[in-house]
Amino acid sequence: MAGGDERRGAPVLMWFRRDLRLSDNPALARASETGRPVIPFFLLDDEERRRGGASRWWLHGSLNALGAGLARIGSRLVLRSGSARRAVAALVRETGAADIVWNRLYEPALAERDKTVEAQCRRMGAAPRCFNAALLFEPWTVRTQTGGHYRVFTPFWRQCLKQGFEPAGGALQRLPPPADWPASEELADWRLRPTAPDWASGLREAWQPGEAGARLRLERLVRQRVSGYAEGREFPAGRGTGMLSPHLHFGEVGPRQVAEAVGPAEPGSGAYAFLRQIGWREFSYHLLHHNPDMDSVNLQRGFDRMPWRDDPEGLRAWRRGRTGYPLVDAGMRELWTTGWMHNRARMTVASFLTKHLLIDWRLGADWFLDTLVDADLANNSAGWQWVAGSGADAAPYFRIFNPVAQSRRFDAEGGYLRKWLPELRQLPDKWIHAPWEAPETVLADAGIRLGDTWPRPIVDHREARERALDIYRTVVREGE
Repeated sequence: MAGGDERRGAPVLMWFRRDLRLSDNPALARASETGRPVIPFFLLDDEERRRGGASRWWLHGSLNALGAGLARIGSRLVLRSGSARRAVAALVRETGAADIVWNRLYEPALAERDKTVEAQCRRMGAAPRCFNAALLFEPWTVRTQTGGHYRVFTPFWRQCLKQGFEPAGGALQRLPPPADWPASEELADWRLRPTAPDWASGLREAWQPGEAGARLRLERLVRQRVSGYAEGREFPAGRGTGMLSPHLHFGEVGPRQVAEAVGPAEPGSGAYAFLRQIGWREFSYHLLHHNPDMDSVNLQRGFDRMPWRDDPEGLRAWRRGRTGYPLVDAGMRELWTTGWMHNRARMTVASFLTKHLLIDWRLGADWFLDTLVDADLANNSAGWQWVAGSGADAAPYFRIFNPVAQSRRFDAEGGYLRKWLPELRQLPDKWIHAPWEAPETVLADAGIRLGDTWPRPIVDHREARERALDIYRTVVREGE
């Protein structure tokens, strides 16, 4: 243990994780407040390496942006890889750090990892402190009147609003550097971005990872979209959504910053509707904290009896956007190209997989984690369980999205379909939502041959719906 004089000059280690920003960063602010040298570092450990390809692509851009931001305030970002326990211990020994700070992560595996690292740091004489940068509320601080946790969103969010939000913190202008910097690995050597083949052109076109990109998204939301968000967010062809989810996931912007920027939210307003989406994110973390196996275990255990179908061909067609249902296929192709999917399409494609095809929701969740830039364990698991009907506050089992009706209602002119399905661009609006219903002459004029240039539907909606209802009714009835 370092003595008092030594500790006064010893550096502070700042462990960046999914808080890749310089503003409203409680752990970084605490490190700066000590007045001692600060050594920021990021660790690519085994858990980080398990990210999907789209998420790794984003991480590269976000770390590159963070390093540039730290350079502007007189600091730098040290990169290390390997076991968290060994890498942190090495940095403590190399730097003589007396303190280490970080912002909490809530995934069960990462929380357990952090407990191990925290205990190790204490043994080495480096005092650990952790903070909340990712959520409006710690998952354990929102309780029912009986002291339990919530399983229904509306009363949960009502309690959150009653408790109120803490203000966001400011941005650092200067970070004191150490006299000697520890060695750092090179970001390029981590090979987080694809090269052969380079499939990320659509991601580069759609996104700007980093705190500056997050700020631009938030400013655009406040300036152009939030007033009409309640209705605009439903239409995938428009730009009515915030598209902040990957920036929130990587911590390039914090929810307190979002709440402040959106401003007062009166019920019925666009701001209120948008903050409810932030509320769903909070609720997902609340559920994950109280159900650590939520990514693999049904929250409603009656669904353990669900006779999911083994359908590799159906799963492959769904993943590739070749089901024959335009809204489903457009959503899946948007996902593959940009690493993101509009929420209306997300619900439709998830319902199609779990109810039309009766394929286990966990297979869909795994694909999303691999392909989404906003691959978030809590949100992803809660969302899939909600659609499948197995989750807390889940959609009722009889809610089966009709992909044609959804398309006609929310993309009436086919703008979203034409953007992602070039094969259908010449079809008139009347037929683009269900090409198999179009007359042969219309298909021929549009250059479409069913079963060739465009797939026939892999299931009949009416038959699939009845099959799902029969099975779901049985599961629900037996669970009562």
